[in-house]
Amino acid sequence: MPPPAVCWLRLDFRLADNPALEAAAQCGGPVVPVFIWSPDEEGPWPPGGASKWWLHQSLAALDTRLREVGSRLVLRRGPALTTLRALVEETGARAVFWNRRYEPAARAAETRVEESLRGEGCATASFNAALLHEPWTIQNQSGKPFQVFTPFWKRCLTQPDPPKPRPAPRKLPAPTNWPKSIPLDELELEPRIPWADGLRAAWQPGEMGAAANLRRFLDHTLEDYPERRNRPDVTGTSRLSPHLHFGEISPRQIWHGVARRAEQRGWPTELWRGSQFLAEVGWREFAHHLLFHFPHTPAEPLRAGFKAFPWRNDASLLQAWQKSRTGYPIVDAGMRELWTTGWMHNRVRMIVASFLVKDLLLPWQQGARWFWDTLVDADLAQNTLGWQWTAGCGADAAPYFRVFNPVSQGEKFDPHGDYVRRWCPELARLPGEWIHQPQKAPPAILRAAGVELGRTYPPPIVNHAIAREVALEAYARIKDAAPR
Repeated sequence: MPPPAVCWLRLDFRLADNPALEAAAQCGGPVVPVFIWSPDEEGPWPPGGASKWWLHQSLAALDTRLREVGSRLVLRRGPALTTLRALVEETGARAVFWNRRYEPAARAAETRVEESLRGEGCATASFNAALLHEPWTIQNQSGKPFQVFTPFWKRCLTQPDPPKPRPAPRKLPAPTNWPKSIPLDELELEPRIPWADGLRAAWQPGEMGAAANLRRFLDHTLEDYPERRNRPDVTGTSRLSPHLHFGEISPRQIWHGVARRAEQRGWPTELWRGSQFLAEVGWREFAHHLLFHFPHTPAEPLRAGFKAFPWRNDASLLQAWQKSRTGYPIVDAGMRELWTTGWMHNRVRMIVASFLVKDLLLPWQQGARWFWDTLVDADLAQNTLGWQWTAGCGADAAPYFRVFNPVSQGEKFDPHGDYVRRWCPELARLPGEWIHQPQKAPPAILRAAGVELGRTYPPPIVNHAIAREVALEAYARIKDAAPR
């Protein structure tokens, strides 16, 4: 029998459409799937609390899936290169396969692994399992990376469709003697205090949960997505973002899932390929494109002139935002949804981010750090792009003069107040006319609803109209110094 092959699993926790796992199986010998917990090799961005909770559940689900096909997941802790060397020696493996990641620290780690193992006579190969297109393959007419989304995505749509996803293996050959594996609990990914009940109620991590979410979306939401995607009070989005981040589903599976459903419904090709939903998949591609080409951006603005922006340093304002005590219901509802479920609707993410950087003038990096720790879909590329877009300092940034009004945004996208009532139950009895601006409700209305500003719900921590003018003045002072 041929020697074993090691499949180094990283953020690709699925059996279907997993090219590294397939390559290991094609060697003809036993396959040793391994996950290595090495948070120190993530640079300044080791997984946050919510991500670690999801990771624990996802690894458990992956091990279950592997056992269904005669295999199992080996868990190790330590530097990737040292751990893989030891595993190669223990098993007699002659090849190591993995799927590529695109974060700066992760790329550096796999470069060390590739160069060292090859120098020691071990074959290696890596694959694209996370993106529709590799970041270096999409260039503008000057041969440089794109910095604006629309031409980037148009260029992507000129490329051939991505390959069809491969099915999960029915059987994986196992080694005669399995190498040692530490228990999952020893990775200490679960919180020590029980704060994750809301996450457990909201999500089913793992490949099966991802497939179920995709089916739900294609069956019930895809057609109405353009009209409902901005409404946090309804189920109008796919909720696939954490599954994509952890590689429980691939973008190829999503692309071809949409293609199959479009064919069933008789939609023309140009309609579904140009759909708003696939453009959101494209936005994820764009985020990784930017991070790959501009690896400094998780900490620094892409537009260098913004380093001089006069951000405030106010811990009390930051804490009010974090603890959903801003006095603006749509903002507070979003921050409570985030704290409870580890997720926030995308429209609300834009509103709460705009509030932090433009109403409060607090640095976008502080918001990015909070999201990193509290989101189950915390993804370095998308987190960076989203916050720099809102702050106006990144690629394809929102115009500096766009300052979301949290009241009018709430009224437009949560028109009946159902989202606010769910997450801010102390306001639930307010009529829809006032639920997004309780500070302006007549005293009799507040009394009838049981709302006492300053006691049951805080008054606004800033006056939006004044804050907007202050922000515009600050942005105007540096806009000429912040070229694209």
